Amino acid sequence: MKKIFAYLPLHFLVLLVVGILFQFYLKIWTFSFVAIPFFILFLLIVFIFSKKILRTLIGLILFFFLGIFLVFIQNDTNYPNHYVKHLENDSLAVVKIRKILKENQYNRKYEAEVIQLGDVLTKGKVLVNISKEDTINALFVDDLLVLKADFKAINVPYNPYQFNYKLYLQKQGISQQLFLKNNQYKHLKPINNSWLGYANLFRNKIQRSLEKFNFKPNELAVINALLLGNRENISKQLLEDYANAGAIHILAVSGLHVGIILLLLSTLLKPLEQLKNGKFLKTVIVVLSLWVFAFIAGLSASVIRAVTMFTFVAIGLFFNRNNIVLFSLISSLFFLLIFNPLFLFDVGFQLSYLAVFGIVILQPKMYSIWQPNYKIMDKFWQLATVSLAAQIGVLPLSLYYFHQFPGLFMLSNLIIVPLLGFILIGGIVVIILALLNVLPQFLADFYGLIISLMNNFVSWISKQEDFLFTEISLSFQAMFAIYLVIAFGIYFFIHQKTKSLVYFLFTVLLLQGIILFENYQTKTKNEFIIFHKSRHTVLGERVGGVLKIKHDISHENIQHENAILSYTINQKIDSIIFDSLPSILQFNKKKLLIVDDLGVYNIPNLKHSIVLLSSSPKINLERLIKVLTPELIIADGSNYKSYVRDWELIASKRKIPFYNTNKKGAFIFNN
Repeated sequence: MKKIFAYLPLHFLVLLVVGILFQFYLKIWTFSFVAIPFFILFLLIVFIFSKKILRTLIGLILFFFLGIFLVFIQNDTNYPNHYVKHLENDSLAVVKIRKILKENQYNRKYEAEVIQLGDVLTKGKVLVNISKEDTINALFVDDLLVLKADFKAINVPYNPYQFNYKLYLQKQGISQQLFLKNNQYKHLKPINNSWLGYANLFRNKIQRSLEKFNFKPNELAVINALLLGNRENISKQLLEDYANAGAIHILAVSGLHVGIILLLLSTLLKPLEQLKNGKFLKTVIVVLSLWVFAFIAGLSASVIRAVTMFTFVAIGLFFNRNNIVLFSLISSLFFLLIFNPLFLFDVGFQLSYLAVFGIVILQPKMYSIWQPNYKIMDKFWQLATVSLAAQIGVLPLSLYYFHQFPGLFMLSNLIIVPLLGFILIGGIVVIILALLNVLPQFLADFYGLIISLMNNFVSWISKQEDFLFTEISLSFQAMFAIYLVIAFGIYFFIHQKTKSLVYFLFTVLLLQGIILFENYQTKTKNEFIIFHKSRHTVLGERVGGVLKIKHDISHENIQHENAILSYTINQKIDSIIFDSLPSILQFNKKKLLIVDDLGVYNIPNLKHSIVLLSSSPKINLERLIKVLTPELIIADGSNYKSYVRDWELIASKRKIPFYNTNKKGAFIFNN
């Protein structure tokens, strides 16, 4: 372990990550691109003419600023030719499709680059939404669209603690979006294809070849996900089944798949090591095979990351030294963040590396606890320790992001993972035979049957609801503390010294302190929330761990309302009480009058209160203001937008504060 901590790229990596985080969240570098090389040159000069200790410090500072500069350079909005800086009314834009995203109920979605705006060559990513009502065929990577430049900002979440789609897209380098129908753009085929375009065309050719062999929809969808990295056609129910069974990683071409392929290829090609320079030849073949698989899988970011990671591992195995796999992982992580610092914020990237680090660091120690006498038991014990080590590595982060824990993950992995290698190899054989048009139908049926059996097994596991723990709340601080406990627990397990025990116990106390503080906040926090809900009114009165919901939604629908679920999970609410909407509410010393479609507001003793306009009441707002002189007027999502615009103008003229949840999101009043 000392060798790992002394490994110089690890030190560089830590400072690089800190620099990336500082620049992304704090934007501390706001100078021009021209200043960057001069600043680096200054640090290099100081580095060269400094003494050893100062030189080390300057070297670390250099990598800290490298992280800052990489984020600055990666941010397209910092460039003078970013399309947002050249937007004009009625100007035409040319966008190039870069990535096909998972569609939703209403739109097909694509990630695209704006390559021209008017007469200006531009850069910058945009999210393209094309209505499903159109009968056009789906677009492909590298296709061009000519359209009117009607770019729209991406909204922040309307309600507290909901998924922040704007921040998610910002981490992908996307800040604007387009909504298009068939008559609003012209579709052009590309003149030249990029590598991504060729990979996409090849993948589409494979899909068309497979469609000839009568695979069932779920079979074909899983084959596409396993081998081609395409999850677009997987049903929502099947995705939920795999997630609830703790096997969602099976459906994403990631480190697991590439690692299994590396293991199989290394085993199959082991006889080459008997030749002169055979080990070098084996490594070359393995690395080339991994990148061919990446091409088949569409060269998506997740596939490239996984193949890059295991390319470093394959090269590391060639040298056959102690801890070489761990050194290779650190080096690959450093290289990938240099290539694209925004990878750091990708959930798949985080989970992949944590799982692999968990396996490499923990699995050998766990495996050494017990040595089975029988070979088959030994294999299952190896697999069990691999699965458990990976789960320990990703569990805190999974709870933080997804708020659930599949209790039967071990059973899922013990059954599926041993077969996954054969499924992958069998799938590659099926694809090759299908492309050559020589795939026998019985072989396709047999392969489809294996996929169906796997799907059915996963569905059965997911229905064991007693073993699925949901709505688990874990804050970022608690998650970070858990990782500290795990890290120092491993350190103590390896060294078993008093000093390491003290470190471990300190992290345990830190975690307990965070949990106690958060529980105290939960019990003592009081607030009143007017949620934003289109066509409905939903109010929440939170007193400690109890949330009282007043609403006008059906009982069945309110139970599954996302805004309420997100709030209750994040805030660790113990119980929820549902009730119908009253006309008047009081929270602490504040009174709230709800003026709904009945338009009743002339109520004694309600002057200087807060007024909530709900369900588009046909009222004279000037008269209401004259009668009540309200402290604040709020319009929620249940009102017509045209009504809200008129009310806002009247309130502005009368100098009455006006809050529109459709613009500003939920209104929250704290005690």
